[in-house]
Amino acid sequence: MSKKAGRRLMGQNRMLWLLDALERDPRADVVIDKLTGTVRALPLGRARDALHGRWLGHPVHPLMVQVPIGSWMSAAVLDLLPGRTREAGLLVGVGLAAAGPAALAGAVDWAELHRQQTRVGLVHAVANTAAVGLYGASLLCRLTGRATAGRAYGFLGLTAVGLGGMLGGHLAYRQASGANHAEEVPHVVGEGWHRIGTVDEFPAGRPVRRAVDDVPVLVVRETGGTFHALADRCSHLAGPLSEGTVADGCVECPWHGSVFRLSDGWNVRGPATAPQPAFDTRVVDGHVEIRLRREDGTEDADENRTAGAAERAAEDEGHGHGN
Repeated sequence: MSKKAGRRLMGQNRMLWLLDALERDPRADVVIDKLTGTVRALPLGRARDALHGRWLGHPVHPLMVQVPIGSWMSAAVLDLLPGRTREAGLLVGVGLAAAGPAALAGAVDWAELHRQQTRVGLVHAVANTAAVGLYGASLLCRLTGRATAGRAYGFLGLTAVGLGGMLGGHLAYRQASGANHAEEVPHVVGEGWHRIGTVDEFPAGRPVRRAVDDVPVLVVRETGGTFHALADRCSHLAGPLSEGTVADGCVECPWHGSVFRLSDGWNVRGPATAPQPAFDTRVVDGHVEIRLRREDGTEDADENRTAGAAERAAEDEGHGHGN
């Protein structure tokens, strides 16, 4: 071990050091590329967004894994009690039945992660696959009258589940996979209107990036002169929406293909499960101003009238220059 690595190990426990090393290890990248390509090619249609958890507002995989984990943990408790082998076997079977859908939801999420996250996620999946295999062996033993072997396989399976859960926690909390990467915007952007440039600085139909209180903002001017503004960092994994494609009143993230409605930031297609923070817009004296949209969605009527009049005046001025 190098002196630099030794000093780093002294500053953190060995488990964290191993996990950090796993994130940096490229040896499984070829396998990861093949697997992610296969998962993305699955003909899931609208079910893909359902598996991402867009309907729930956050990933559905953590919710789905509660059934197999809870069933197997309960089976382990019953295995410690005399005469409860049959009930424990039933719970092992329930966990196995629920493991498939939970794994599919996890795979769909995993295929849309960053490289370092997919490396940890692959080992997470291997651990959980091993757990399923061990619990399958446990159920088979129980059904063929080998209760002692069934209990032994069950406890080994629970150990594998624990390892997989630890890696899943690392993915969620250390690497922030599945987190809303735009959540901080309402807490950082100051109240009131913010001037971000003149009307001429925003070509129609082209995404432009600006910043308000150090928060990147995507600004799009429609052909008719209407302005839209959203937080620029995608809620999925902070991809730059200003580098994405604008079409049909929406913007598509260039990293993983999440689509957001420009008018209100709603995520119309995953993998993003949270909408983008949206801004109100207005034009004053030829300058574009934006304000973080209020939670209740209301707007001041007088300000709207002023903004509309100023916007029309700016458009008229632009036509005059053209003549």
